[in-house]
Amino acid sequence: MPLPQLAIHRHDRRNRALITLAGEIDLESAPLVRAALARCLSDGIRIVDVDLSPVTFCDCSSLNAFLYAAQRTTDAGGILRLHNPPPTLGRILDLTGCGFLLVGLPLGHLPPSLGDVLAPTVQALPHGTVPLVAVLSGDVR
Repeated sequence: MPLPQLAIHRHDRRNRALITLAGEIDLESAPLVRAALARCLSDGIRIVDVDLSPVTFCDCSSLNAFLYAAQRTTDAGGILRLHNPPPTLGRILDLTGCGFLLVGLPLGHLPPSLGDVLAPTVQALPHGTVPLVAVLSGDVR
């Protein structure tokens, strides 16, 4: 079995980490991504920024890994943001409509670290709550 073609680099600063992924994220390498993101939580990191600019390929396995990590990070009171997703992942996020859960500001525009205090920029909806959206227009009953 060939080795996954993915490099993972982590840079910590207090309660924040920048993880840079380089290479391909697919069925074989997605568990490595999941483990790296889980390790951040176990190390007490609550703000995780993932730089995807050196990623050359992503499939739905990467989306699953990122959504799982985002849920675990949110449950722990933290934030996980993806930056510079490659076109394949961007397309997957567009098709699934879940990009708002994962995509953050460009890396050059990150807000300064607030020490041990988290200040989420978007208020999360309570679990199980879905906002109502008008599907039909006009006088349809």
